Amino acid sequence: MTTSNFTTIILVEQTPKEVFDAINNVSGWWQGEIEGSAYNLNDEFTYRMKDIHFSKQQVIELIPNKKVVWLVTDSNLSFTSNKSEWTGTKIVFEIAEVNNKTQLIFTHLGLVPEFECYGGCSNGWSMLIQKSLFSLITTGKGKDVFN
Repeated sequence: MTTSNFTTIILVEQTPKEVFDAINNVSGWWQGEIEGSAYNLNDEFTYRMKDIHFSKQQVIELIPNKKVVWLVTDSNLSFTSNKSEWTGTKIVFEIAEVNNKTQLIFTHLGLVPEFECYGGCSNGWSMLIQKSLFSLITTGKGKDVFN
């Protein structure tokens, strides 16, 4: 059996540097309470959405204008029986130039269909990446996709 991690892709006119900078401005596109920083290697930040979702991420790979990887070091999802379903997963942003545009491939490694949160979490990521992060990259302002 092959495991398929959640992936979504966006294509923008902006430069790889603009995409990279937007990704690292986590509070600019990921709605909820963000504490900490994601600008440097080994930086840590937490994300909280009310009492529904808590996660702590550490920046474990940072290649300017090409790649960002976060390791989820702690998580608590109130809506799943395994509250720490995200713990140990990796959130990967890969940036590449394609036909004079910039492509962002987002993959949540470990977020697989077998996870109880897969449906809700993959839908949430789709909205965040395709709408909010896309808007931050293209207009300078993220969109509130959860209200």
